[in-house]
Amino acid sequence: MIQSGDAQPQIESSPFYQDGADGTEKTSANVYAANEEVAREEASTAQTSERKPLNFYLAFLAINIVVFIFALDSTGLSVAIPSIAEQLHGTTLQSFWAGIAFLLATVVTQPLYTSLSDIYGRKGLFQVAFFFFAVGSIVFGLAPNMPAIISGRLLQGLGGGGLDVLGEIIVADMTVLKERPTYLGIMAIPTAVGSILGPSLGALLCQYASWRWIGWINLPCLGVAYPLVLFCLKLKRIDSPLIQRTKQLDWVGIALFTSSCTLFVLPLSWAGTLYPWGSWKTLFPFLIGAFGLIVFAWYESKPLMPIIPHRLFYPRTASATLIGTFFHGMILFSLMQYLPFFYQAVKNETLIHSALTLLPTSVASVLAAGSSAALVGPLKGYRWSIWISWLLVTLGTGQLALLSVSSSKAMGFGIPIMWGWGVGALLRVPQLPIQASVANINDTGFVIGLMMFLRLLGGLVGLAISSSVFSNVFEPSISKIIPYLPAELQQLGDANMAIGFIPKLRTLDIPAESLLAIQKTYSEAFRAIFFAMTGACVLGFLSSLGTEELTLDKEERGQQQFDST
Repeated sequence: MIQSGDAQPQIESSPFYQDGADGTEKTSANVYAANEEVAREEASTAQTSERKPLNFYLAFLAINIVVFIFALDSTGLSVAIPSIAEQLHGTTLQSFWAGIAFLLATVVTQPLYTSLSDIYGRKGLFQVAFFFFAVGSIVFGLAPNMPAIISGRLLQGLGGGGLDVLGEIIVADMTVLKERPTYLGIMAIPTAVGSILGPSLGALLCQYASWRWIGWINLPCLGVAYPLVLFCLKLKRIDSPLIQRTKQLDWVGIALFTSSCTLFVLPLSWAGTLYPWGSWKTLFPFLIGAFGLIVFAWYESKPLMPIIPHRLFYPRTASATLIGTFFHGMILFSLMQYLPFFYQAVKNETLIHSALTLLPTSVASVLAAGSSAALVGPLKGYRWSIWISWLLVTLGTGQLALLSVSSSKAMGFGIPIMWGWGVGALLRVPQLPIQASVANINDTGFVIGLMMFLRLLGGLVGLAISSSVFSNVFEPSISKIIPYLPAELQQLGDANMAIGFIPKLRTLDIPAESLLAIQKTYSEAFRAIFFAMTGACVLGFLSSLGTEELTLDKEERGQQQFDST
């Protein structure tokens, strides 16, 4: 029996306890080990099932506020860029940098926050991210010119990358894998709502208040969340000395990754819009960045504590999930941007009207994001949920090609819903298999950071592909009707001007036949994007077939677990 207190377990008389040199020592050791294992399991179960303190729930609330604000801010500015550029007399180049600065800073910093938080602790770096994001919001709100706008967005991205990834990692630290589906399901709701609400809120603020409120609106939310993080988020400290931890940091890896990733990502963001794909200004940094990332991948086998350890990719389930996450990012970011454009260009809707048309899709995404992870426990597994979600995304993206100039309002409301449900479900469920696949519980933060980085990188690649597909289809199609269009529409001959011209379509005083021809040209270009993203969906589904059904019945806790004492 196992006695209470600190005394070691005692073994009572048992038929398995045999006399003799051969049996006594071996059998008693086995029973002792078994009792010790039972004691550990009982203690762990008690820790998991015990009622969590109020501080836990307040800290979790703060993290949900943070992920909502990040999602809102990352999607809300794009619709306001034309208004900002017009008011502040910004150039095309400045408008481009204002739009891309946030995402670029977020993509580059997320793996760095992940690695540094493993060395210096999550909470301190989370607070640093708060500081950058708040200062960036203030700079943006007060900006007198476009350089200040770009600076504010860059600072927001430096903070937003940490708020996003560390929020996810801290929740993993605070919970055990067995209970994590519930918390991931809850967290999916503010993420989905923020992402969906961002463009509509940005449009409403520009139209009825001021674009500056896109920055100001963050501050009261941060003002609520930060004190909760400061006083309620209690994580266990890392024991090793600070100097020793600093020496272990992968400084060469940080330099290689930051420079190479920046060079790789920048051309993806401007290819086909600011500069052509064939321009040396696109190809040169892209190829140098790609080579640098290959060198970085080779080098990461050398340091004691690498930024992205190779061991994360060894399990089959981890590799399959990371590949699927990349394709999910491609599909999510591309269609979140181009679906509203379709309704505005082809169906002649305003920005707010297009958001209302997509409202059923948005609701479906929120419901799927919130329920899919939470249902993994009752359904006793995640594999079927992932496979069904990928099938829904694939079918839903493919049937978007049915939308056209002549589509009914019912089709406009209903057809994207299947896509919305599938893409929403895949926001959270894949985190479970990849977290279950880690051999060491302290690698959980690394895989979460890597997963979120690949989703954003996939988004940038998807946007670059979609932009290229749009241009390659739109330009030859519009060239057939350009000679018959009025002088003010000749600029549509340049496909790079086509997206920016969409708001003007509603104000054109031209014959209905000419407008219809233009709308059909837009429709063909958007349909090509839908087909391209359907191909990405198929690849994502195929990658998901490599996912294994690993047990989620784990109650290990990492070294920076929640301290309830």
